[in-house]
Amino acid sequence: MTAVQRAAGRRRSTWIRRRDRRGIWFVVPFMVGFLLFMIVPLGYAIYTSLYTTKIIGGTTFSGASNYSQTVQSGEFWSGVVRVIIFACIQIPVMLAIAFFFACVFDLGVAKFGRTFRTIFFIPFAVPAVVGAVMWSFLLEPQFGPIVHLANAFGFSGTNFFSPSLLFSSIIVIVIWEWTGYNMTILYTALKSVPRDVVEAAILDDTPLWRIILRIKLPMVRSAIVMLVFLNTIGALQLFTEPLILSYFETGSVSINYTPTLYIFNTAIAGDQTNLAAAAAVILGLVIVVISVGSLLFRRRRGELA
Repeated sequence: MTAVQRAAGRRRSTWIRRRDRRGIWFVVPFMVGFLLFMIVPLGYAIYTSLYTTKIIGGTTFSGASNYSQTVQSGEFWSGVVRVIIFACIQIPVMLAIAFFFACVFDLGVAKFGRTFRTIFFIPFAVPAVVGAVMWSFLLEPQFGPIVHLANAFGFSGTNFFSPSLLFSSIIVIVIWEWTGYNMTILYTALKSVPRDVVEAAILDDTPLWRIILRIKLPMVRSAIVMLVFLNTIGALQLFTEPLILSYFETGSVSINYTPTLYIFNTAIAGDQTNLAAAAAVILGLVIVVISVGSLLFRRRRGELA
């Protein structure tokens, strides 16, 4: 190797190292935000949960006292059970609706597909607070148009904010908010299905429902699993909708209706920030356990398959 070739090689390796360093600057903004808004608050919550603040005596180290109090709290765990039931109902229904419309748009059955996809996506673009307030006025017992419609069909005296119907009302609101988002992801996944496979099935006179259930659905299973995973995490953090609805019907939403409401009321109304921090850490651990468990279950099923 000549001296010229060696010099060229050194210049090339130096340029590659500099180019690799430039890539770091694209990662820095995310890492700074992740550190400031995820790691630091998490560390502060864990630190705060180890202390107890009292009017008389000030702040003292209490170790795991707040954690044991939260674990023994029936109010906290009743909220956890409620959101788990909420997730078991809301997520399958929402994904079924989202997959149906994603298939409709993917097959080109509906005219003006782009327009309708945009309309379906709009509820996700609406802030959750705005959406919850809008639905609260629609379901308002005295002047809500949906209540008047229910009365017209013979369901007089319907109160969607009553304890018996509030849970269902929240499910409907959340489905309305998130179906468009899930539909968009499923529609994108369906677009990755090889067209020749579908065309071969059509040439074999395969019924449309069989093409959807036997060909398209298995090929987007990974996207569905990801959506189940993300929506489960979101369901466990249910907060905005029950909080907004509680202002329209006094007593319909308890302080521990969901784990996040329990944490909010413990910290704000009860002025027990240390106990609330411990509850937040425990809720985070519950989410981690469910997430890791679902991933391990998926991996186990993949190995068995």
